[in-house]
Amino acid sequence: MASVETNAAAAAHVEEHDHHEELSFIRKYIFSEDHKVIAKQYMFSGVFWAIIGASLSILFRLQLGFPNLNLEWLRPILGNWIDDSGKLDKEFYLALVTMHGTIMVFFVLTAGLSGTFSNFLIPLQVGARDMASGFLNMLSYWFFFLSSVIMFGSLFIETGPASGGWVIYPPLSALPQAMSGSGLGMSLWLISMALFIVSQLLGGINYITTVINLRTRGMSFSKMPLTIWAFLLTAVLGLISFPVLLSAALLLIFDRSMGTSFYLSEIYIGGEALPNVGGSPILFQHLFWFLGHPEVYIVLLPALGITSEIIATNSRKPIFGYRAMIASMIGIAFLAFIVWAHHMFVTGMNPFLGSIFMFLTLIIAVPSAVKAFNYITTLWRGNIVFTPAMLFSIGLVSFFISGGLTGIILGNSALDIQLHDTYFVVAHFHLVMGAASAFGFLAGVYHWFPKFFGRMMNKTLGYIHFWFTFVGIYLVFFPMHYIGIAGFPRRYYSFTSYEAFRTFGDLNMFVSIAAIFTFAAQFLFLWNFFYSIFRGRKAPQNPWRSNTLEWTTPVNPGHGNWPGEIPAVYRWPYDYSKPGANDDFIPQNVPYSQTPESNLPHENALIALEKEIEAQNYNDQFKQPH
Repeated sequence: MASVETNAAAAAHVEEHDHHEELSFIRKYIFSEDHKVIAKQYMFSGVFWAIIGASLSILFRLQLGFPNLNLEWLRPILGNWIDDSGKLDKEFYLALVTMHGTIMVFFVLTAGLSGTFSNFLIPLQVGARDMASGFLNMLSYWFFFLSSVIMFGSLFIETGPASGGWVIYPPLSALPQAMSGSGLGMSLWLISMALFIVSQLLGGINYITTVINLRTRGMSFSKMPLTIWAFLLTAVLGLISFPVLLSAALLLIFDRSMGTSFYLSEIYIGGEALPNVGGSPILFQHLFWFLGHPEVYIVLLPALGITSEIIATNSRKPIFGYRAMIASMIGIAFLAFIVWAHHMFVTGMNPFLGSIFMFLTLIIAVPSAVKAFNYITTLWRGNIVFTPAMLFSIGLVSFFISGGLTGIILGNSALDIQLHDTYFVVAHFHLVMGAASAFGFLAGVYHWFPKFFGRMMNKTLGYIHFWFTFVGIYLVFFPMHYIGIAGFPRRYYSFTSYEAFRTFGDLNMFVSIAAIFTFAAQFLFLWNFFYSIFRGRKAPQNPWRSNTLEWTTPVNPGHGNWPGEIPAVYRWPYDYSKPGANDDFIPQNVPYSQTPESNLPHENALIALEKEIEAQNYNDQFKQPH
């Protein structure tokens, strides 16, 4: 059995690795294999895409809220997409809706959120030098970057970007001649998404391998932070579901370019019958939503994991129901794969089959309710520290509950048939998926900013940013429930064309003003974020007095994270405010033998295992030559 390195030997390995070769600027900061640098690349890319995606939403909210407004002043930016009457072009409106959904769901809330925090926190919290494969990690980001370049470029082509809705249902997406946005823009969308999926698969394989194989000594699965459980299950979800979307996109490319008929049958355009026979557009919906519903949890689970860590840390209490939280995430991940057809109640589905999917959909509320209950119970009578990160985490719980309740309504097939494709659906998923996940991202940035950049963000600006954003989101999406119940359809260019919807003019204007207000508030965050990177107050090593391993590294950890031996883990990550303890937190790397005054009876029995933990031949990547 191989012996364990001493502290000095481990330090020598790290020093040898660090000085083996001096990396050039390009290898260190651009084509980097350091998980922390790659996490920052994902973060900056996600912030860029969030600005683009939110800006597109403001453009179509201007159209919806002020349908008679002259937008001639936007012609220098939008060019011919402003028509001769000074209004937004109708086909470009559809393109705005399509690209907003695509960008926010995939490029911001999937790559921006999971790519940033899975990359950054997995090695630091499980006690690894880096990801299992730094090269695959680098490839993952650059596939995403190439995907981003193609998607961004599609915004500027003459015929416009893809405009079939972010779900790109055929036949509109399968026939290049259907409309201007079905041509080159749709082809670029499909190519970009194929590259994006490759990126996610490479990243997911890396995350799973790192968590399973590179945990430090003593870091059993029962001692992992809930963040790591969330990232692990998210990677599993993506690894199973994204290939299905890739297959759907490839078949769509075949229909568009090679004359196949997977999704097309008996189509007429301009009175002319097309030769395609035998396909079914419903097939695409099944393939898309087999990814589409797990995708909800691919963007939500990382945010919930981040929130679990932040709420426990700032409540100064152990997380309530640690094992129940893990079980609920596993339950959500399993159920996510067998509820996809609740998006398809209006496709002519057999009512018996619809009732099965309705039943499974309502069951998923149970593990979700467990998580909400456990968050509230953790907060109950806690010694709460209201940092900006804590406020955004509590805001996430609020959105998770309010958006989840409307999900129960939509899960009922009888009700969904009436509410399908109305603004009720828009309000539901923007609250439970969009706003909740965005708050998870923001909470994570505020909380781990000191570890990312070695500096602190401005708390006052953080508080202002939270309240403006929290109130603004509810002002935007709460009225949409009422509009949706009244029957207002989503994706319509103008409600003034229909007499029944003209009564919603004032409410649409209110929603648009609230959206502009909320969008403007994000510039407070951007200023705080970029200013603090360079001029923020220097951070101490553990500013939040947290227990997890990332706070045992130096303030600015180098490649390899720990300058000496990786610390061993002896306890779970939520020993806060333990009776009898000298302080209100006990980090994971503190042995029970050093805290006899606060040990429970069964923990005293674990002291005998400490030497066994220290003697484990742990997986230190720097043991092997690179």
